[in-house]
Amino acid sequence: MRDLKVVVFGGNGFIGSHLIAQLAGEGVRVVVPTRRPERAGHLSMLPAVQVVAAQIGKDDLVPLLQGADAAINLVGVLHSRRGTPYGPEFKHAHVDIVRRITAACAAAGVPRYLHMSALGADIDGPSMYQRSKADGEVAARAEPAVAATIFRPSVVFGPGDNFLNMFARMQRFLPVIPLACADAEFQPIFVGDVARAFINALKDPKTRQQVFALGGPAMYTLAELVRLAGRYSHHPRPIIALPAALGRLQATLFELLPGEPLMSRDNLDSMQHDNVIDPAIQALTAATLGIKLTALEAVAPGYLSPHDRFDDFRARAGR
Repeated sequence: MRDLKVVVFGGNGFIGSHLIAQLAGEGVRVVVPTRRPERAGHLSMLPAVQVVAAQIGKDDLVPLLQGADAAINLVGVLHSRRGTPYGPEFKHAHVDIVRRITAACAAAGVPRYLHMSALGADIDGPSMYQRSKADGEVAARAEPAVAATIFRPSVVFGPGDNFLNMFARMQRFLPVIPLACADAEFQPIFVGDVARAFINALKDPKTRQQVFALGGPAMYTLAELVRLAGRYSHHPRPIIALPAALGRLQATLFELLPGEPLMSRDNLDSMQHDNVIDPAIQALTAATLGIKLTALEAVAPGYLSPHDRFDDFRARAGR
């Protein structure tokens, strides 16, 4: 691994910060293109990590990829304007950027491409998110000279996540939690295990052209996860399960508020299908990659409990 050079797109986000920290620990030379290098200072301090200014959707990516052994793409968004079969933000992040990266890999002679998709990706899925992720997988395989490995994780938890932390913050300020799709099931996986899946796949040539479904060791309903977030953050609140029509009205109102919505109608559409690994499909999983899965209960109390500002720094650094 010490002789490898890897370009990580979307590397300054939650999962990327943890993955790059593990890659750096393995001695891999990592290049992180980002539109805002000033927000990636926690990565610049890691050994053999180079943060460069680049607009992935506009700039020529071939020079960035020259001499690289692999590219990793973690770029993704959770919300988009409406559209058919999906909105413009989903198209840009999940499809167009994938095409740009894989085409640049082919032009630069990069032999491997590791792609972050999502559990539930389906060209006929009920949500724009799922449909765009499925088309992104098609784009990931578009270049015959570039061997793609695709990962489909369930919801990812860990220090700095925007899932359990969001529900913990809500319970800090709200007396009750009105919750849509309370019975939807998830199989949350620890961010460190996701990072290890990428690294183990990078080490193993047999993972080329393979798809891995990544889920944790246990399944939970959304209501159970919200309760755990409240308990571990020391602000447990009652949960009111909303009927479908009321949940959709709540999501519509969230979309009208400024900033990223807490929940969108498209998020509700995604939760029409449980976000778990179907045992009938016999998919390749984290176990195939030799990963011993981390239980949510072993990690979440540590980062959801009240903590000091230095813990935030360590979380962003993937430590």
